[in-house]
Amino acid sequence: MKKLLTTILFSIFFISVFAQNGDSYVYCELVGTGKFLSSKVNVQVDYGQETSYWKGVAYLKDENGKNKSFNSMVDAMNFMGKQGWEFVQAYVVTTNNQNVYHWLLKKSISENDLDKVTEDEK
Repeated sequence: MKKLLTTILFSIFFISVFAQNGDSYVYCELVGTGKFLSSKVNVQVDYGQETSYWKGVAYLKDENGKNKSFNSMVDAMNFMGKQGWEFVQAYVVTTNNQNVYHWLLKKSISENDLDKVTEDEK
């Protein structure tokens, strides 16, 4: 009987520890390319939005609405981290002797906010 009770208590403990907390995630990708004749990088943000040749590329903007300039991809990640984004994965693609940095980020949001995000996409 003691062994059964102990097994049940441990099972309840492990289930509660590993249970999800109800949060969902949204993702974005930072795409960084070096600026011409500069050590800084241009950083585009892909939230999954629709893009076209006519709309242009979505760059991070400063408080004045101008394209934000970063010293490095880590500088861009620190900026996004202050806004609640977490690093997930990174990879580099080299095109025409230029490195293009791709960093995948995620942000925890509530189920209600996730419903709003998915409604906006419909």
